[in-house]
Amino acid sequence: MPVNNRIADSAEEHSGWRRHLHRHPELLYEVHDTAAFVADKLRAFGCDLVETGIGRTGVVALIHGRAGEGGPMIGLRADMDALPIVEETGAEHRSTRPGLMHACGHDGHMTMLLAAARSLCETRAFDGSVALIFQPAEEGGGGGKAMIEDGLFDRFPVARVYGMHNLPGLPVGHFAMCPGPIMAAVDLFRITVRGKGGHAALPHATTDPIVAGSAIVQGLQSIVSRNLDPLQRMVVSVTEFHAGYAHNVIPDEAVLSGTVRCLSPALRGFAEDRIRTLSDAIAAGFGASVEIAWHKGYPPTVNDAAEAAFCADVASEVSGAERVDRAAQPLMAGEDFAYMLEDVPGAYVFVGNGDSASLHNARYDFSDEAIAFGASYWVRLCETAFARL
Repeated sequence: MPVNNRIADSAEEHSGWRRHLHRHPELLYEVHDTAAFVADKLRAFGCDLVETGIGRTGVVALIHGRAGEGGPMIGLRADMDALPIVEETGAEHRSTRPGLMHACGHDGHMTMLLAAARSLCETRAFDGSVALIFQPAEEGGGGGKAMIEDGLFDRFPVARVYGMHNLPGLPVGHFAMCPGPIMAAVDLFRITVRGKGGHAALPHATTDPIVAGSAIVQGLQSIVSRNLDPLQRMVVSVTEFHAGYAHNVIPDEAVLSGTVRCLSPALRGFAEDRIRTLSDAIAAGFGASVEIAWHKGYPPTVNDAAEAAFCADVASEVSGAERVDRAAQPLMAGEDFAYMLEDVPGAYVFVGNGDSASLHNARYDFSDEAIAFGASYWVRLCETAFARL
């Protein structure tokens, strides 16, 4: 099955939906206009149930197949929130809200799932029920976890759950996925280095937290290069360093922050232990001390191997086997679809966005040409998934 003809014939209309959403970005849980737009479309398509306010502002719609209510259920998820970025695309459909933009393609993700929803409502060519999950606060807010805690899988007991994200650099019409970890766990750290300030001309009378902090930054780079098996993956990045307020004053403290990305729970614990041990020892060597705050973010996004293979088969029907990478390299970015995959078997895949700017870039824009491929993938997945359950 190539791209769905019904979906392809509505390309201009779908592009209009996507560009409307792009013009009106909203952050985290404050996606009230976005959720209302989505819910209105789903009701107009004839979904059997549309519920709002799940996980604060999430939307879930239910579509029953040819046999009506009953039978197994699967879930399809799209994210809704934008980012606090000033858009620089210059596009006619650019953001109308200063300082906010859809720089990660969630406008496209919603549109692909909406286009699929309309087709599924029209044909009902599947044997079960499909829950369409539109999630807020993916960009650091843990909206997926919030929906689960609000009873998402109790109200909609899906047997499998599936997600999809666009990927710049992957040609339009191509798909990529892999079994096991496909995106990383994300943890954040903040290290406060405490010394003894004083006059810059008398450094011997101080305990310089800047020097100690700089040594800590260098030391943390040894975690991946000298403590980790080269066949395992981890990123340790110090991204902030704040200290001092005058050229002639050595301050009392320095603060550095950063992130750790890895693909397994065991590595998360290893990284935290090494950062704490190294920071404390290095600071002590300079006569300083440290206080470390650790924030556990999203867990790794881990695909069920059988579901990843199934998704690859579906994508191959839509785009051709030669356009599907079944063994894609995991990304070290994070994704809170991970929480859903911790509760329900499923898989997360990438759909090509072509030669666009990177995600979270002020010049990024979702490719409207990708909509037909993503929506067709969703439809075909629903038409074939229930025979496996």
